[in-house]
Parts: sequence; C-alpha cells; structure tokens
Amino acid sequence: MRASLVIPTLNEAASIGHVLAIFRTAAEAGNATLFATDPIEWEILVVDGDSSDGTAEIAGDAGARVIVEPRRGYGRAYRTGFAAATGELVATLDGDATYPAEEIPRLARRLLDKRLDFLTCDRLANLDPKAMTLEHRIGNWVLNQVLRIAYHRYFRAAGGVRIRDSQSGMWVFRRAILDRITLTQDGMPMSEELKIEVLLGGFAFEEVPIRYAERWGAPKLSSWRDGRRNLAFLVTKRLGSRTNASHPDARGSAGAAPR
Repeated sequence: MRASLVIPTLNEAASIGHVLAIFRTAAEAGNATLFATDPIEWEILVVDGDSSDGTAEIAGDAGARVIVEPRRGYGRAYRTGFAAATGELVATLDGDATYPAEEIPRLARRLLDKRLDFLTCDRLANLDPKAMTLEHRIGNWVLNQVLRIAYHRYFRAAGGVRIRDSQSGMWVFRRAILDRITLTQDGMPMSEELKIEVLLGGFAFEEVPIRYAERWGAPKLSSWRDGRRNLAFLVTKRLGSRTNASHPDARGSAGAAPR
C-alpha cells in the first residue's frame, strides 16, 4: 500500500527535521508491527510557502519531496499537497512539532480496521497548557459550539458522531474522498471546510484524541483575526449547505479503497 504524508511549512527550519525524523522512525516501526503483512510505502510531501530560513532545503535533505507554493495560506498549501499526493491514504501534520508524528501509523491502522473514510484528531483532549493562549482556547470553544449547533441535524444523520475540535489539522483519510468533496478555502477555514464536507458527503468518520504540544518557534496564528474569518466561513457555509442530510446508510462510500 502507498500513502502520502502532507506537511505545510513556512519558516519551520527549527522543527521540520525533527518532525520528519520522528515520523520516519514511527513509519518503520509501524511497518514491522502494525503493517507487517502489508507494509506502507510512505511518500512525504512538504508544501513550503517559500520559506526564507532554509526549511525547504532541510526537508529535502531529509528525503521529503518539496513543493514550493508561493501562494500563501494554510488551506492553499494543503490543497496543493492533496493534488500532488499519490497515496491511497493521506495523512497530515504541521511542521512545527505540535502534532504527534509518531501516531500516524496507529491512526492509519485504525482507519483501515474500522473501515472509515476519514479520521480527524482532537487536540483539546490532551492539550499542553503552553500550546494555546487563553484567546485561542476561547476562539476554539466558540467555533466548536457554532459548528455543533449549525450542523446538528447532519451529525444526527451520521449516527451521532461528534467533532469536538473543528480546527484540528491532523487527519488520516482515503484519498478517494477528495473526488467527492469540494474544497475552496485557501486560509485557515479549510480545516473546518474539510470536516464539514466529509459530514455532508455521508462519509464514515471518527475523531480521536491526541497529544498536542507547544510549537517550536514563533506562532503564526492570530487568534482574533483568524477566529473571525473561521466564524464568518462557518456561517456562510451553513447558509449555502445542501438542504438534505445524507442518509447514514450512504456512509462509507469511499471504502472501496484498499483496507
């Protein structure tokens, strides 16, 4: 089986080498245990926003395929990476060492064993106190509440599955779903857009808790500015959403991908 790890970066020279080393070690261990009968061939795609600190060079030296994406935006980087990914599975991480790269093989195994199409991670369950400012935590709480209220009937149609962390950027999913959803956002709202599209599309999904650590380097997120943009997107997206909730029996439509 082939899988793709997509990592967006912008001036992550201090951490990207560490993240890639942790992942490679975990991938090798996973192939020797979790995937012993069918090892995963991982490709690593680093989508770099034209960093000025040598991030791309470090990633390339560590064996990643580097795609320079001069168009700015978190969502833009992911959309570019998804288009370039060749794996049957796609996993994502940030390049700042906040997400546990070592968990990717376990999450991939869980996705396959449970016949899911999409798996997203909950950062808030095991949050390092230094990982988020108070403003960031408040913003996450507001956005999560708006998502639950706005899409409550879609969650019911999906069997009561919940999303506790609408802003998480760590996912594992079948690449086949990308042909069945529409991603439009170049900025931070793409994270919640992806989850909403999975929900509206009737795919089988689950959220699992992860450890979320303090980032290496200066933060790039503006809690209030990005929070306002995410909230505006949620409202606009809901007003334009399809009016019929997907029937639970239609879930798992991307499950034809190898398990």
